Amino acid sequence: MRRIVVTGMGAVSPLGIGTELNWARLTAGRSGLRRLPDSIVGELGCKVAGIVPDGQEDEEGGFDPDRFVVPSDAARLIRAGEADVALCGGAEACINEVSLGGFAAARALSTGYNEDPHGASLPFDAGREGFVMGEGAGLLVIEDLDHALGRGARPIAEIVGYGTTADAHHITSGPEDGDGARRAMEIALNQARVDPTAVGHLNAHATSTPVGDRGEIEAIKTVFGRDGAIAVSATKSATGHLLGAAGGLEAMFTILALRDQLAPPTRNLKNPDAAAEGLDIVGSSARSISTEYAISNGFGFGGVNASVIFRQWR
Repeated sequence: MRRIVVTGMGAVSPLGIGTELNWARLTAGRSGLRRLPDSIVGELGCKVAGIVPDGQEDEEGGFDPDRFVVPSDAARLIRAGEADVALCGGAEACINEVSLGGFAAARALSTGYNEDPHGASLPFDAGREGFVMGEGAGLLVIEDLDHALGRGARPIAEIVGYGTTADAHHITSGPEDGDGARRAMEIALNQARVDPTAVGHLNAHATSTPVGDRGEIEAIKTVFGRDGAIAVSATKSATGHLLGAAGGLEAMFTILALRDQLAPPTRNLKNPDAAAEGLDIVGSSARSISTEYAISNGFGFGGVNASVIFRQWR
């Protein structure tokens, strides 16, 4: 079977432009969320978003998994011998009144933290009340290992397993027991032939919605146990939800966590949801880890779920 490796990464997000800058600011606990001007939000109740910095940005002031499925689909093509290399991920430019208005009409966005933009995205916290939209892009170069070595490329990580499911539970909400998310993670683990106990880090989808976070909590507990055996990070607390770009960006964060053996922080986790008891959620500071495997989740509207497992390259 062909082995698939990641050989390149690129990112533009509310945290900044460039892979290493994004990672440095994320692990330092920075936030890319900002109050939007009235010219964008108008009379909408949601007034916070993650926007790509315009020009020099030195100070902290200031969605679905469709694109997450793309790495899985690209990996399948490479594994089947139909391609040697692929560029996969996604981009999103959605911070406008129409896009915000649509999600506001669905009552999916945060409206209670307009005066505290940095605190508006609080995954797994009892005070969460909706997600914060973000914009940007995250892309990975993945390729057959022999192809990569043949051209002198240095692998960053290996893709060892991926799983996708469609629970079709509801047009916007996933099941509270996280069934589709659970199955996606289990499929990825089975394909990787990795025991759950070997996976030491998880980058959660965790959008900061009451129902969505609860379902993922239950899925994580079912797959990885209820005794805090895996370090969980929720990076949307810093970037917001980049919709079609979220999967690529968060896959990159997961790979960098393996590279540096460092789990990024989860901002704004001051009062964890009671349902999260037993989960080892990384708090306000990045934490050292020691693991060969990490998993990244992407779940979304319509019941589409995807999970990818990466192995540290040595």
